[in-house]
Amino acid sequence: MIDRFDLIIFDCDGVLVDSERLSLRVDSLFLDRLGWPMAESEIVERFVGRSDADMRAEIEERTGRPIPADIDREFDRVYRETFEAELRPVDGIVEALDAIVATGVPICVASSGGHAKIRRSLELTGLTSYFDERIFSAADVAHGKPAPDLFLHAASRMGATPARSAVVEDSAFGVDAAIAAGMQAFAYAGGVTTANRLARPGVVVFEEMRRLPGHLGVTGRD
Repeated sequence: MIDRFDLIIFDCDGVLVDSERLSLRVDSLFLDRLGWPMAESEIVERFVGRSDADMRAEIEERTGRPIPADIDREFDRVYRETFEAELRPVDGIVEALDAIVATGVPICVASSGGHAKIRRSLELTGLTSYFDERIFSAADVAHGKPAPDLFLHAASRMGATPARSAVVEDSAFGVDAAIAAGMQAFAYAGGVTTANRLARPGVVVFEEMRRLPGHLGVTGRD
């Protein structure tokens, strides 16, 4: 692992904002409504880290019909209301961001969510000022995670080379995308995806977000 990165790329859901548990709860409810009941562990395996478009396509393929408009509208409403009432920053992320920003290493967001969703999540949790306009979405590229497109796009826009870029992820699909992009992956196992599921050769798996700066080497070694 290199001594100092030129760019640190953060996933949003589950890394910056503690949204995955909320999403699992809502997703489970609506998958039941759509006739495809699924345990939360299977939702994590199938969908966490992938784009909304990928999830919708797989649901429609499985059920054999488009998602009904009334259920789609209700899903959006419940999702929005749940986030507005309960969304919080991931425990320890504010301290980690403060420490990283103080070193001057550039940071950005690259998430499978759409731009509006990413920005709203950052606004609700008070994290917008850390990233300003340095926000990239799967909607910006042809292929979402686990393809490397999104992370390569973010690095290109930020003027960084992949080999000197770090990615902070919490999903197996995201970790695989970082590896495919030729970037160093740091996998946060303090959320809904287990450390075993995130483990890959060369990937740094950690469970306390406050310790991220140390793992990145920006405040010493952990």
